[in-house]
Amino acid sequence: QVQLVESGGGLVQVGGSLRLSCAYSGGIFSINAMGWYRQAPGKQRELVASIISGGSTDYADSVKGRFAISRDNAKNTVYLQMNSLKPEDTAVYYCNIASWGRDYWGQGTQVTVSS
Repeated sequence: QVQLVESGGGLVQVGGSLRLSCAYSGGIFSINAMGWYRQAPGKQRELVASIISGGSTDYADSVKGRFAISRDNAKNTVYLQMNSLKPEDTAVYYCNIASWGRDYWGQGTQVTVSS
């Protein structure tokens, strides 16, 4: 059974940093892409950052230059380094893995940026 477990969320002041981690297990045969999404209260879930199997990354315009996605294949973990955090970054952050037409999701981790 595939499991994705996020960690690293919390409360941080404006301008601060957090690093989210997503450890996955369960033997996903082939990963096409990994990503971080977020959902703020009353808003739709949005893609924040993604990394494909070849290593290329992509970011939402709102986080470019501040966030960085990376992966450690040996640890089966994907990370999201978040710097210069803003109040509008406050949301529940979800890890996603896309594999052969299937999507796997973590349970989410809350990030709150206080001003």
